[in-house]
Amino acid sequence: MMKNIDLTSLNKHGKVYDDAQFGCLAWSPCEGKVLYAAEMKQGKVGSSSVLEETRGHCNVYQDDWGEGLASKSTPVLCVADISKGTVLLQQGIPPQVSPGQALWAPGGDGVLFVGWWHEPFRLGLKFCSNRRSALFHVDLEGNCELLSSDSNAVSSPRLSPDGRYIVYLQGQVFGPHKQCLSLHYDWMRKKVTLLVDVVNRPIEGEFAGLYEALPEHCWSSDSQRVVFSSPRRNWKVCISGEFGCWKLLAIEQDLMVVCCSGLNCPPCLPDAVPCVTGGPHSQFCAEWNVFSAALARVGFAVLMVNYRGSTGFGQDSILSLIGNVGSQDVKDMQRAVMTALQSDATLDPKRVAVIGGSHGGFLACHLIGQYPDFYRACVARNPVINAATLLGTSDIVDWRYSVLGLQYSYDRLPSPDDLTLMLQSSPIVHASQIRSPVLLMLGGKDKRVCPHQGLELYRALKSRGSPVRLLWYSEDGHTLSRADTQADCFLNTALWFLQHLDLH
Repeated sequence: MMKNIDLTSLNKHGKVYDDAQFGCLAWSPCEGKVLYAAEMKQGKVGSSSVLEETRGHCNVYQDDWGEGLASKSTPVLCVADISKGTVLLQQGIPPQVSPGQALWAPGGDGVLFVGWWHEPFRLGLKFCSNRRSALFHVDLEGNCELLSSDSNAVSSPRLSPDGRYIVYLQGQVFGPHKQCLSLHYDWMRKKVTLLVDVVNRPIEGEFAGLYEALPEHCWSSDSQRVVFSSPRRNWKVCISGEFGCWKLLAIEQDLMVVCCSGLNCPPCLPDAVPCVTGGPHSQFCAEWNVFSAALARVGFAVLMVNYRGSTGFGQDSILSLIGNVGSQDVKDMQRAVMTALQSDATLDPKRVAVIGGSHGGFLACHLIGQYPDFYRACVARNPVINAATLLGTSDIVDWRYSVLGLQYSYDRLPSPDDLTLMLQSSPIVHASQIRSPVLLMLGGKDKRVCPHQGLELYRALKSRGSPVRLLWYSEDGHTLSRADTQADCFLNTALWFLQHLDLH
């Protein structure tokens, strides 16, 4: 049987959320209702729905949740009644939080959700697991209860099949945007119990900690086990055709759906160019990477570097980068490249290029500035060029302080010493030494790293007669992830390297 509910005609809310941060779509236990998230309804100028007293406020600035979530400001939880064809907005949610990642409570008599505090203003949420948030329960009468600590960062609530347990991830507020998280649980006793703690220094080849969101379906059928994927330190050289990376997509009735791939094997389901990871707290897994594979197919040797501070090596490794950005990570990169050149005689040390995005672009520009005679070409995607000028234009202003080892608070104003420290850690201070041809790729809608960062380097190089080219993707953001953008980026990257490494 098919049932259609016209949400537009009901006019209860704005656009339905389909993102991984807030979005949810959950059937009630009775299978008669659907829970989802949407943007709060906003009145339009001239519409009869706007009350007289609200006129004149339509142009008041409204915070959003930053890069990749620019259209999301005030989410509401909605319950669609299939048989009645109606939609009700869930009442009782604290006005100071934005709800998301919602699911039905046992018995369907309420809703569990994560609420992110608005604080004085919203900070970017995508790729940031360190925003103040908590786990809440609200019943259908609108009575709301806090279930977790309200001074941490919470995400990924997952209810067990028998309804007795709920697990969720918890981390610290501020500091590294991606950090090692702990796993907590309980529901029946309303008592928080630590299930998996933060791993500071993992043992070689052993579990290295939790860093990513839990799969939506992660419980075994007997409600006794939670299954998830987690990056860990490499313990073997993955150059064969075997799979090096296994990622759990879902588990249902103890059957796991796993995406497996390797550096030489595309992902499957049944049916000398160093690359610099962004983040900085992320990682390259031993998995299929279409961009790197395509470069290899063209004829390049590709080195993908997990410098200290990457995830999968414990919390201590992540914290080692704090206060050392622009130094430790740059030296790690150069050391990795030198090691690769010394260990493989087929690599040409006179034909080395570098590519990176975001923090990887920051490192790529550092490398060609600090080692001006080493790299023959560079491609930088939405790079951080000047942390001091980025301070007022990024959706993650806290990171500008935290990465330098400075304590952040919402009311902190930059001092001359703060700005000096930010500038000194930035690639722009080495711009006068850059001799490598640079290709910049910028997203016009990037809220994480303002595209004027790339323009700052572009103009600095242009004024000195250094070879530089800039590609501007007006409709793309920080990840440059549109299909047409990805194709154009690869084409121009390959041509740039072929041209400047004399590989025509």
